Amino acid sequence: MSRIVFVGSDHGGFDMKEKIKKYLKVCNVLFEDLGSYSRESTNYVIYAEAVGTKVIENSGVGILVCSSGIGMSIAANKIIGIRAALCTSNFHAEFSRRHNDANVICFGAKVSNEKSVMEMVNVFFNTPFDGGRHKIRVNTISELEKSQYIS
Repeated sequence: MSRIVFVGSDHGGFDMKEKIKKYLKVCNVLFEDLGSYSRESTNYVIYAEAVGTKVIENSGVGILVCSSGIGMSIAANKIIGIRAALCTSNFHAEFSRRHNDANVICFGAKVSNEKSVMEMVNVFFNTPFDGGRHKIRVNTISELEKSQYIS
């Protein structure tokens, strides 16, 4: 993994995010923690936006954690260029990269245990995008984003 990893969580994902940071350090992965920095109740959208924006600006990858992973994935996917995947298995982590070129992986701290999260992080970071017919589909997603506007 040569790109920087941007990590974020709300209060519900704080403890898991801290465990992920320890794992990234052990793996010598460069990362930046964009919050939250405590278990105090907070708005997950703030951290999804922060991570998503940094991923786009730096051609990086992101990790987001909340209680279910759902809110983070929904919010992150509102950012043009973000392809956030809520993963609950190694299969999800692998195919989010292989077929969808996901650049953010999301977890639910109350859904996945520490061991499975670290395995999914490893799979996500070590799985390349297959390209080919999948590139056409990812490009179609990008075109859809460009066609959207707020009036």
